[in-house]
Amino acid sequence: MYDLIIIGAGPGGLAAGLYGARAKMKTLVLEKEKMGGQIVSTSEVENYPGSVENATGPSLTKRFTEQAEKFGAEIKMANVKEVNFDGKIKEVVCDNETYKAKSIVIATGASPKKIGCPGEKEFTGKGVSYCATCDADFFEDFEVIVVGGGDSALEEAIYLTKFARKVYLVHRRDTFKACNTVIENTKANDKIEMWLNKEIIEIKGDGILESVVLKDTVTGETSEYFADEDDGTMGVFIFIGFNPQTELFKDKVELRNGYIVTDEEMRTNIDGVFAAGDVREKSLRQVVTAAADGAIAAVNAEKYINENF
Repeated sequence: MYDLIIIGAGPGGLAAGLYGARAKMKTLVLEKEKMGGQIVSTSEVENYPGSVENATGPSLTKRFTEQAEKFGAEIKMANVKEVNFDGKIKEVVCDNETYKAKSIVIATGASPKKIGCPGEKEFTGKGVSYCATCDADFFEDFEVIVVGGGDSALEEAIYLTKFARKVYLVHRRDTFKACNTVIENTKANDKIEMWLNKEIIEIKGDGILESVVLKDTVTGETSEYFADEDDGTMGVFIFIGFNPQTELFKDKVELRNGYIVTDEEMRTNIDGVFAAGDVREKSLRQVVTAAADGAIAAVNAEKYINENF
């Protein structure tokens, strides 16, 4: 029996673990794949306040983990198969064990949708990015390619013009899903060039990203675009949506567009169940916002326990 079980060990889950353990709650953090979530594959983290010099995703994750464990949080690698939130005591069923707790924090995160082309995985963190806020300044005065046709893609393309000298917007159709105002602002920006009816079918390079192969979705014709010779590389920013990791929680908590709905206190519609980080419905998905969510969730889990047990 635990006071608090946290499902997921990204920044949100580890922050919840730290705050839960410091509050003297018996705290368990469960993670099925890798500590740190998405951030662990990030080579540089410059926008987390107070992070150590030259912080990387793995180094920041290590620090998060050590802090949580220092105050007594128990961290286990386990695959959660099922949850039961019906009673006052919640159950979390893993492959080899069933755990019980008075409160739960769901921090399973969300993963960016991938193009799925050759080279995408190999060059992630070496030219391919899914976060303009995280990585835009690495491409100051370089050329970048933005992939997508929704509000996020167009807004991020506009944001990237503050850093890149040229932004090429690749969209597989000739119409956008974005709202008219965003479309107009994108078209009016002279640093953005639109490559419509195009899709990236391969990302290439020798150690760093050097070129992309494009296919015309109407004619089927292919072409290759190379980074400027003086630059040697360029950026490819992919904004085609996210996949929230909420399959386990369908019919267990309220979801909207696949994300968990919470209030500002991270409470879901189920008493004693909270959510933190990218898995919840929110406008900004960053390490700092996930960590803040985790802290708020754990503090309110403690309040819930004090009032109900």
